[in-house]
Amino acid sequence: MGISIVQKSKLGGKPKSQCRAALVLAGGAISGGAFKVGGLIALNTLLTGRRVLDFDIYVGLSAGAFLAAPLSSGIGPEELLRSLNGHSSKIGKFQPWDFYWPNIDEFLGRPAKFIKDLVTFLPEIAITLARFIPEHRASLQELLLDYLRRPSSRTLERFLLPFIKEVMAQAELPYGSSYIPSGFFDGSRIETFIRHNLEKNNLPNNFRLLRLDRRKELYITATNLNTAQNVVFGHDEDNSATISQAVMASTAIPGFYRPARINGIDYVDGGVRKTANINVAVAKDADLVIVYNPFRPFFNFANRYSRRYRSIADMGVLAVLNQSFRTLLHSRLMYGMEYFRNDPSFNGDIILIEPTEEDQKFFDINPLAFWQRAISARHGFVSVRESIEKRYPLIKRILNHHGFDCDRDRLNRSFSLIERVPTDDEAIMDILEAQTPRPNRAAPLRLVK
Repeated sequence: MGISIVQKSKLGGKPKSQCRAALVLAGGAISGGAFKVGGLIALNTLLTGRRVLDFDIYVGLSAGAFLAAPLSSGIGPEELLRSLNGHSSKIGKFQPWDFYWPNIDEFLGRPAKFIKDLVTFLPEIAITLARFIPEHRASLQELLLDYLRRPSSRTLERFLLPFIKEVMAQAELPYGSSYIPSGFFDGSRIETFIRHNLEKNNLPNNFRLLRLDRRKELYITATNLNTAQNVVFGHDEDNSATISQAVMASTAIPGFYRPARINGIDYVDGGVRKTANINVAVAKDADLVIVYNPFRPFFNFANRYSRRYRSIADMGVLAVLNQSFRTLLHSRLMYGMEYFRNDPSFNGDIILIEPTEEDQKFFDINPLAFWQRAISARHGFVSVRESIEKRYPLIKRILNHHGFDCDRDRLNRSFSLIERVPTDDEAIMDILEAQTPRPNRAAPLRLVK
């Protein structure tokens, strides 16, 4: 099932007039982010009255942070999709090098530091040994003679051990792995992209100003690398970073990107600690929480979906890692869903949108493949529409109860167009970008000085 629901409000009667709704966007790298954009377009097509830009709270993590920042500022999912193709008049095109900008500083700087440290370390060893040997000549001669009489690994170790201990005590040994770059790529271009586009549209790059200007609450989560603690950036949480800096921190995939250093603190991807941060939305008094998670494990029933591969292991190491990370992220998310299902103090509703467990097409897409974003976006639209169809009666009741109206026919008409789109990236983008909704009731954009 592509949609999981925790329904604890009392449905029926008049819709709630003061509902606080939260949109929580989990990670997913490039393909997962594009998948979410397509799915958000489907959700936006379904909703009438209140839409994707009319939530009160936005919570973003990793790729979800990259989307939550512009959404909370009034930039819709259709416009975000246009930016991937360079068709947006509001947002500059997100280029491959914005995502794959090499970590030049460390790839050049760390080998240079290794050479410098090696040049200073070798003379330091020589000085240490020149001082140590005369002071311990007798004992060292005895150990050497013992080794010469009885050559073995044990006697050699006894002879060398005093030298090693002295060098380690007196000379500062270089730490080998510290000369290896902390990541292949540099996420600072993501920060630049978000900052420039907020400035281009006269939108605030500050959590508190966003709250004042748009009456929207944005929360972005990351992981403090040195304390392993979850960090929530927001107007009433940690506001030491700008919105664009928080996005950079939240998207710093370990190993892929170097840790994001902000005010002397190193951060890595928010998904290291949490999967979606439903608890952040609930803590901010959200009555309705819609969670969108693109990564869930794939159920690979033998011979059912593929005649070529009986097991995921047959697909290679990347497929094994893909499945393992999906399992880790999804299991934590389901634990959170069960927690709120059993929490007597929570009386709201949670709708979790995910791909189905049998979605082989999305599983086969490389999460870091920039060039597969069009296919991912199309699949996200189709996936959300199909998932909504399966549980539409309950979803409609929940959304209506919280002040959201639904137009199922409009979604189905759009789905019919999408379904006929060939597997051509430009054609896919043209159809999805055309799903522009009517103006909503969001607060008008104002210049923030």
